[in-house]
Formats: sequence, C-alpha cells, structure tokens
Amino acid sequence: MKLIFINRYFYPDHSATSQMLSDLAFALAAKDEEVVVITSRQLYESQGEHLPSAESINGVRVVRVWTSRFGRANLIGRAVDYLTFYLSAGVAVMRAANRGDIVIAKTDPPMLSVIAHPMCRLRGALLVNWLQDLFPEVAEAVGGGGGGSRLSRILHGAFRALRNRSLKGAAMNVAIGEGMAERLRLLGVAPARVCVIPNWADGDLIRPVDGVGNVLRKQWGLDGAFVVGYSGNLGRAHDHATIVEAMSCLEKPCAAVGTATSSRVESRDGSAAERGIGDRPIVWLFVGGGAGFEALRRETAQRHLSSVVFKPYQPRSNLAASLGLADVHLVSLRPELEGLVVPSKYYGIAAAGRPAIFIGAAEGEIGRALACSEAGLTVPQGDAAALAGAVMALAKHPERRRHMGANARLAFERAFDKRRAVERWQTALRNVARGASPSG
Repeated sequence: MKLIFINRYFYPDHSATSQMLSDLAFALAAKDEEVVVITSRQLYESQGEHLPSAESINGVRVVRVWTSRFGRANLIGRAVDYLTFYLSAGVAVMRAANRGDIVIAKTDPPMLSVIAHPMCRLRGALLVNWLQDLFPEVAEAVGGGGGGSRLSRILHGAFRALRNRSLKGAAMNVAIGEGMAERLRLLGVAPARVCVIPNWADGDLIRPVDGVGNVLRKQWGLDGAFVVGYSGNLGRAHDHATIVEAMSCLEKPCAAVGTATSSRVESRDGSAAERGIGDRPIVWLFVGGGAGFEALRRETAQRHLSSVVFKPYQPRSNLAASLGLADVHLVSLRPELEGLVVPSKYYGIAAAGRPAIFIGAAEGEIGRALACSEAGLTVPQGDAAALAGAVMALAKHPERRRHMGANARLAFERAFDKRRAVERWQTALRNVARGASPSG
C-alpha cells in the first residue's frame, strides 16, 4: 500500500501547507511507509524556480508535474495555473495509484478533491481529503471570486455541489478543527468519515527561549522592549485594522485604556514616540508576509507610527528565536471564517511558551483553546481599546504572562506537537486501509 499526497507545494518550499505536508510525509517515510508526493516544480515565493521533475528526498518519492506560471498577480492567470495543476496532477495520480493505495488530497489549489475523487474511483484507490480550508465558502466570506454577483453565486453553487460529492465519496475527511468538522457534518458528510487532526508545530525545533538571552533581540535592536509579535501570513482572513488602531491608541493613549507610565524612546528614523510600561517601550513586531502585511506597513507609515518593526519570513532554524523574542503574540481570524480555516500559527506560539491575544470570536477554535488552557486572552474584532488594554495588562503583570506561557507549552505538548499529530495520522490511515472508522 502506498500513501500518495497531492499538494501544489512541497519541500524545499516553506509555505504553510508545504511545511505541514513535508513534516508528515518525511515522518511517515521514516516509519517505513511507502510515500509518494505529487506536487509542482515551483516554490511559493519564487514562481520562476524549476525544481527537478522527479527525485527522492528522505525516503519520499517526489513527482513534480508541469504547470503554467502566470503567478498570483491576476485572477485569470491564477485560474490557469490551477487548471494546469489539476490536469497534470490527475494524470500523475492515474499513473501512481493502484487498488488499495491511499491518495491524500490537500486543498492547495482549492477543489483538489474534485479531481482526486474520480481518479481514485477509476484506480480502485481510497481518497482522504486533508482540509486546510473549505472552498468556496472562504471565497464567499472574504468577498473573492467576483463578490456577490449572479455569476459568482452560480459558480460557487456548482463548485459546492462538486466539492460535497467528493467529500461524501471519500474514505476519510481530515478536518483541522472541531468547528470545521461540524461544518462537514452539516454538509451531509457521514460522521464516520470525519476525523479531527489539528495542525501542529515541531516541539523539538521550537522550544521556549529565554527572552533576555535571545540573540535576535539584540540583532533587531529590541533589547529592553516589551515586544508584541505577529508571525506568519497576514492575509484577507485576518483583521489588521484593530491592530493599527491599538498601536495608535498606545502611542497616543486613549481614554478607554487609561493612563500608563510611558518612556520616551527613539524610533528608527530618529523621531521620538511616547509609549511603554515603566522603562520598557512597547514595540509591535511583524514577521512574515501577505497582502495584509503590506497594507499594514502602508497604514503605519501614513499614521507615522514609530513603535512598529517589520521583518521577513524566518528560516525554520530561526523559529525558536523569532517566536521566543515576543513577550506576547497576536493571532487573528475574522469571525465569519470560524469553521472554514484555523490560524495554525497559534501552535508555534504555544510551542515557544508564549501567551497569545486572539482577535476574533471567543467561542471560536483559538478562543476556546486559550480559555481552556488559560494561555492567553481574546478580544473582539474591531475593539482596539480592548486590544490595547490586553497588551497593557500583560505588560504590567509579568508573572501572569509567564504563567500563561507555561500553560501554552503544556497544552501544546498534550495536543499539538508534531509527534502526536503523526501518531494520529498513522492510526487514522491504518483504520482507513482496513475499512474501519478513521477515528478507530
């Protein structure tokens, strides 16, 4: 029996879906599973890259198919790129899959299960859908794909019908959160074909690092600062307006936040900003990228906010230091997207032993996790004063902050470490192979 994964990106690519897939594929291969990955010849951040069409990496056989290279700049070019990957990947599945093999389809590009489902039926293989999001619901929620036009509603309706058929016909659908699993059941997917396996972080790679001794603090000029961090993609699913308002609130204190002792700190351009708790300035550090990242950069410049620092994505070898650098991290998800996506950046934060402030729905996936483990705070989207107040509260009470960070690491080790995720996946796949319920 082979395990055949399909996703547009794979190692050495560093995008989120690629890293999750690479972790799982290599771990399963190390456990003597026969693993094949069907992917593209490109890197997410370098569309011009030409990776080998076939190679073996850490025991995983990698099949890289041809796709067009119009990139993400326009909708039509992106659609053509998706279409060529669907066609090439479908042919590759037909060549690689045999009766009894398990094909695991991720969701990059969207609707990949619609292509994989008939190919699996033709070859006698079993389909597992590994759902990082639910399309077209995500597109509808963020206003993509033509907004609310009649044409977009017709297209989304057709996509939904095809997608639902592929979900119901799969041997297993892996949801990355309880909210997503509930949405699948409401779509008519049999509960026995739904399994919840959250995404993860590598607890050996990312461990709590003492903030004082963190080498990046000195390199990035953040010694002595109280750092509010945001790490990873900041896209259309995330709210950055509340963050900008909270920054403004703390640089020019809002009445709703109260008056805190502040210190005078020189910003990067030499001007002075009033911000901080006692002798510790508050600095907002953003590490990553995405459409919202650039919008945030522009808006902070327009408002002349001097308490913000931007850094690019960091290599995995730097994650312990970059995540451990912040005293508290921000996580955000628009409430209408609950159950459609899960902000997996939280698992790295928890692995680093840092508390989080979640901007979103308290009853959502991350809001519940923080409340259950007492590992952070939740503030409503749009309430900048509440966010500023939460930052101030954690800055003023280091013991509370440390307690939350320790709770976060403990919760991570219990539920979100890579080793536990690999064990869950191996158990679920074995159950699928013998025709049992994925959860056993």
